[in-house]
Amino acid sequence: MHTAFLRHSLASRYLLLASAAFLGGFINSIAGGGGFVAFPSLLKSGLLPIEANATTTVALWPGQFTSIAGYREELRRHLGLVIPVAVVALIGGFAGAFTLLHNSQQSFLRLVPYLFLLGSTTFALSGPVSRAVKRRTEQHHQEEHVLLIPLLIALLCVCYYIGYFGAGAGLLVMTALAFCGVEHIAEINSLKVVTTTVANGVACITFIVHSAVAWRDCWYMMIACAVGGYTGARNSRRVSDKVLRPIIIVFGFSLAIYFFTHRSAF
Repeated sequence: MHTAFLRHSLASRYLLLASAAFLGGFINSIAGGGGFVAFPSLLKSGLLPIEANATTTVALWPGQFTSIAGYREELRRHLGLVIPVAVVALIGGFAGAFTLLHNSQQSFLRLVPYLFLLGSTTFALSGPVSRAVKRRTEQHHQEEHVLLIPLLIALLCVCYYIGYFGAGAGLLVMTALAFCGVEHIAEINSLKVVTTTVANGVACITFIVHSAVAWRDCWYMMIACAVGGYTGARNSRRVSDKVLRPIIIVFGFSLAIYFFTHRSAF
């Protein structure tokens, strides 16, 4: 009887986390915000906060990496900008991950509601800001003049946040690129992908080296996330971003409220 109960509990856990990873990959491929689903699922399954965050980062990263291929032409034309951006992302992502690993579980958990609130607010602003960025890029057709030093300083701060937590960081990267002089939306998106992938990649390595990843959950979540990302990409035209985005925003704010009121439960 006891063995059957344990098997049922384990099966329920695997199903919950695989479903969360699939949904996270699906959401990331269409609108972003997959961490809003994966992180609380891991936390609720019994992982400590820092391990849950580290495992989420590693589980969702492969889907980010494969998206670089879609922007290879834009990246080849801007290698002079890609290299310093990647270096800054490397430094910032490592610093953020290192800071996370040297926090106590309780101090990080106390920050989680504020991080979800920040991520949800950023995500809620993503529509208007993205439209403003697009208008700005359409109005400027002269030769680009990128403010490199301010851009690298801004990206260093954003990448530190990516390594530490990262929800909603894609919009922050896009905003920094647009307002520091990168004029074309395809270039902004390509450099955003490089920035977030490198920052999350070095964070993944840091988490793995410090044994912060729960591999018993992570390996099948990576597979489920990859399947979800592929499914989302294949069906992106059938799923309206205008429908999915408000759902993610409401879910994110609901999580922030939940963590504010239930921190003692974890």
